[in-house]
Order: sequence, then structure tokens, then C-alpha cells
Amino acid sequence: MSRGDGSYAYYVNEKAQSVKKEMKVKILTVSDGVAHGVRENKSSEALVERVSNEGWTVEDTVVSPDGDDEVAKTLVSLAHEFHGLIVTTGGTGFGPRDQTPEGTLKVIDREAPGLAEAMRLVNPLGRLSRGVAGTIGTSLVVNTPGSEKGCIECLEAIIDVIPHAVGLLSDNTDPHPI
Repeated sequence: MSRGDGSYAYYVNEKAQSVKKEMKVKILTVSDGVAHGVRENKSSEALVERVSNEGWTVEDTVVSPDGDDEVAKTLVSLAHEFHGLIVTTGGTGFGPRDQTPEGTLKVIDREAPGLAEAMRLVNPLGRLSRGVAGTIGTSLVVNTPGSEKGCIECLEAIIDVIPHAVGLLSDNTDPHPI
């Protein structure tokens, strides 16, 4: 069969391109400093630029102070009736108020440990990240570091599988990549 005549490979490619083009993203910066206006939100700006370069639509950028309850409440709000990717930046380290993973774990339905593991492998400092990934309804949530470089490295470690993962959250007939 030729690629344009309905073959499975053609279908998979078309489906992946469709999901990729329609990808919607929300970005949550978790930082007391940014929330109080004493620190620039460089990691969010970098993420907006990176996902926009991928052709994805940034629907919202939000800032939350550190702390598990604030993160949990904000994630639930962002995920409500949303089908897409929610990227958090910040709060994944060892600081006393770094509680993004704890807040995320409070509200996700299912963990996606393979994504978090892949993000940790991109840089030796990744071993210090406590970030998690998982789903809330039809949203995929990934925790990335608060540094401009770290959040981009982590996102790029998984960017190739995000459209497929998000597609599966609303359409379990999404074909497996070939």
C-alpha cells in the first residue's frame, strides 16, 4: 500500500500530526519570588517560546506561590475541562518550600513515572529533581525545574511523546506509533 491510500502507517502519521497541531498548553510557575514580584519569570517565558516553536498553543500562564496546597489547588483549576499539557516550573528541589511534587501527587489520577525518569536523565543535576508527571482527567501534568535551562532540557526530553500521550487521554483508539 502506498502511504496515502489508508495504510496503517499513513493513519498513524496523520493522527500524530493532527494531535501535534492541536496541542494546547498551560504553564504554571511555582515560585514565592515570582508570585511576590521580586523575581523575573524567565522559566515560564522560555517554556512559552519553546512550545510555541513546536507549533503548540499556549492557553494560559499562571503563577502560584510555593507550597503543596497552593500547587494542588491551582492544578485542579488549570485542568478543569482542559485537554492538553500542563507544565509546571519550579518547586522541585530540596528547598523547604519546594513542594510542587507533593501538590501534584495530591491531585493527579495516575502517575507517569517514565516521563519523570526521562526528564531526570538529561542532566547530572536532574538527580536532584523530585519532579513527577501524571494525569488529571484529560490533562497531562509534568513538573520541571525552575531554572530556565533546566525546564527546557526536561521538556525536550519528553516532547516527542507528549502528543501521543495527550491524544490517548481523550481517544484511546489513538494508534501506537510505528
